[in-house]
Amino acid sequence: MDVESIINLGTEIVLEYGPKVIAAIVVWVVGMWVIKLLISGANKVMNKSNLDVSLKPFLASLFGMTLKVLLAITVLGMLGIEMTSFIAILAAAGLAVGMALSGTLQNFAGGVMILIFKPFKVGDVIDAQGYVGAVKEIQIFNTILKTPDNKTIILPNGGLSTGSMVNFSTEGRRRVDWTIGVAYGDDLDQARAVIRKLCDADARILKDPEVVIVVSALADSSVNFAVRAWVESSDYWGVFFDMNENVYKTFAKEGLHIPFPQMDVHVHK
Repeated sequence: MDVESIINLGTEIVLEYGPKVIAAIVVWVVGMWVIKLLISGANKVMNKSNLDVSLKPFLASLFGMTLKVLLAITVLGMLGIEMTSFIAILAAAGLAVGMALSGTLQNFAGGVMILIFKPFKVGDVIDAQGYVGAVKEIQIFNTILKTPDNKTIILPNGGLSTGSMVNFSTEGRRRVDWTIGVAYGDDLDQARAVIRKLCDADARILKDPEVVIVVSALADSSVNFAVRAWVESSDYWGVFFDMNENVYKTFAKEGLHIPFPQMDVHVHK
């Protein structure tokens, strides 16, 4: 091949592919600039929102990576590279990885949902998946609880985001319920008066709503009072335990009896 042929071939290549390469470069440069603007705008929106701090950089990175992949596919297509097979291979690989990591991806999706919708936050006391504890940390894949006896519980976010959960910290007040039994034959009015006096003496028990003291059941060996009082959430257990102790001590002083299960055995000769 002589020099003239080489020059002609080079000219044809430049004329055929030159505009495509230049256009692809321009699209890439402009596309990267637009992606930076979009990521910056997304960061501003997330900063103004109530998203969790640990979730913001992850979402920004995922958003930017998705846009860059789409831009790369567009540029390669402009250069004349067939992308159909590549996209099919990428989709098949993604499906295989997704099936292999289905449990992990479920926990990841659950973590994202928890961080976005915030059914609980760090410091809340929750009852979920058979465990009760204070939320110590919310991670992308797991949530860490600290139980009252100082155990660390790690709960996968997948089940936590889709299962039932009780959050004890969302409301400022809670109702304390007691079932207090007195023996048959004791003065019910006296027992009710003693219980009300104990409730009135505890400053932690709120006056509004009013304390409810009613006879709830005529049980096998006792007449049961249902006692319902409202307290601040932080006082719940202190009030509950103190009332049990005070009832036991005061009933004995007032001549009231707290019955316990008994069995009478009759022996016939």
